Amino acid sequence: MDGFPPPYSLPWDLHPLLPGGDGTGRTLPVALQPGRLVVSDKGAGEPAFWLSDGPADYFLWKRLLAEHEQTGFWPLLLGLDGEGDPWATGEVSFEGVTSPADHDPEAVLQEWWYRYVVPGPVDTAPFGAHWPAGRAPATLQRSDPGRHAETFGATLLYDDPSRWRLGLVAASSADSVAAIGWREVANHTTDIAEISAVLRDWERRYGTRVVAIDDGSLHLSVSAPPGKRDEALRVAAEHYAFCPEDTWSTTVALINNEIVPCSGTVLAEYAETLINNKFWIFHWY
Repeated sequence: MDGFPPPYSLPWDLHPLLPGGDGTGRTLPVALQPGRLVVSDKGAGEPAFWLSDGPADYFLWKRLLAEHEQTGFWPLLLGLDGEGDPWATGEVSFEGVTSPADHDPEAVLQEWWYRYVVPGPVDTAPFGAHWPAGRAPATLQRSDPGRHAETFGATLLYDDPSRWRLGLVAASSADSVAAIGWREVANHTTDIAEISAVLRDWERRYGTRVVAIDDGSLHLSVSAPPGKRDEALRVAAEHYAFCPEDTWSTTVALINNEIVPCSGTVLAEYAETLINNKFWIFHWY
C-alpha cells in the first residue's frame, strides 16, 4: 500500500535460529543495524541469537517489539561489560536445557522455596516454613503488556544508551531466556527452562515481559501487578523462591510514597513494594 515501506528480506544471520534453518519468505518490518549471529561456546556450538555490533537503536527495538508476533523474533536488550562479555563471546550454553513445557511452574517454585528460602535468613511470615497454599490469582485489571515493555525499555536506554545491545531470539518473551542459552543462574538451577516455565505463568497472570538481561540480572515489565497486600504477599513468596540470592538489593524502599528502611530479609516488607509496581528486577550471583 502507498505510504508503507516494503518489508525487508530476513537477513541470512537469522535463518539458523529458525526451525530447520529456513527463513525463505520471512521478512522484517525494518532493516537491522549491523550485527552477527552468536553461537554457543559449549557442546556443538548451536546458534543462539543475533546480536547488534553497536548499542541498541531505540526506534529499531521499539518497532521489532511491536511486531514480534508477526516476525517470530523477540527483541531483547542485552547488557555487556567493557569487554563484551558474556554475549559477544558466546558464553551461552544449551547443555542440560529441557523445554519450558516440561515443568509445572508452581511445582518448580515450591521446590525452590524449600531448597533455598526456608533454610535461609528470610522472615517468611505470614507463611512460616510452609509454601503458600495456592498462588495469587491473575490480576483482573489489565493493560497492554507491549506498552509497558516499551516504557521500561525506553527508560533503560535513556539512562545508559551505550550499555545495551540489541538481541533477537526466535522465541516468545518468556522462552527467550532459555532460547539464548543464558547460564548466569547456574547456581540456582542447571536447567534454564525452569526459569522460562515460571515466566510463562507470570506472563499469563501479570502480563510480564522480558525486556532486558544484564549479566546476572533479569528485567521484567509488569502490566498487571498485584494491587492488594494479600495478593502481593503471595507474589513476594514466588519472587523469593524464584531469586532468593538477591531479590532485595537495597536497604530502603518507597512504600506509600514514603522512603522507609527495609532489612532485605522480610517477605512482608518486600511485598509492600510490589503493590502496583510495573517493573520487577532479579539478580543472581
